Amino acid sequence: MNWFEALILGIVQGLSEFLPISSSAHLVIIQKLLGIKVEGNQLEFEVLLHFASLLAVSIYFRKEIFEIINGFCLYAFYKREEKKVQYRFCLLLLFSTGITAILGKLFEGFLGANMTNTVTIGASLIVTGLFLILIEHGVKPGTRTASHMTWKDGLIIGIGQALAVLPGISRAGSTLVTALWCGLDKHTAVRYSFLLSIPLILGISIVEVPEMSPQFFTLYLVETTIAFIASFLFAIVGIKWLIAMVNRTKLSYFAIYCIVLGTVVWVFIKDVPLV
Repeated sequence: MNWFEALILGIVQGLSEFLPISSSAHLVIIQKLLGIKVEGNQLEFEVLLHFASLLAVSIYFRKEIFEIINGFCLYAFYKREEKKVQYRFCLLLLFSTGITAILGKLFEGFLGANMTNTVTIGASLIVTGLFLILIEHGVKPGTRTASHMTWKDGLIIGIGQALAVLPGISRAGSTLVTALWCGLDKHTAVRYSFLLSIPLILGISIVEVPEMSPQFFTLYLVETTIAFIASFLFAIVGIKWLIAMVNRTKLSYFAIYCIVLGTVVWVFIKDVPLV
């Protein structure tokens, strides 16, 4: 992997991480089509890109994160009743993350190597496209806000997020669909979807750290730095883009893109392992 390939992968990861088009599928497809290899250090590279996305969403939603953590602490330790909504919201985020972690492991164990073949990825991209169509034309936004969220909502959204363990299923798309299906309004659904990515990405990164080789980052300092910066900057672009598209009801464009790409992958690269 040279610096230009690292730049491409960083841009792809950053944009697709928070857009409803599946970052995992795009990374796999781009690496296969362009013949990009990360010299046996795929894990380290993916963790690096995920951390860049984590940093981007944490900075973008820094005010909301502070309010949630502050509210959680004030209610947990001082029983400040006006902070109960933030306290419960934080618990629901952790609950959804736990559901995702358990089901995600089960899905991985059940599917095994089939997770990364082109049939699975192509079909998953098409499903993502159908999810996005549901958001705009099938599932009407509700009126419920964070103060009305229940444990059932956290469970359903956590299950939706777990589906994104499949390359091709968009985490943003599946969480938005399930959140709106629960009757949440658009603002709450989008906010919950983005904030839910923080404990998930952080948890994945922490779990994978013991298996990483620090030598990779010293040997490829220039390439990893370029990829990190590109992923960080374009993740912020992706966040702003998705929020704007949801508010303007323009997700059909992403739906068409996912369905077309999924069909192309399924038909023209059929049965060829992508990794």
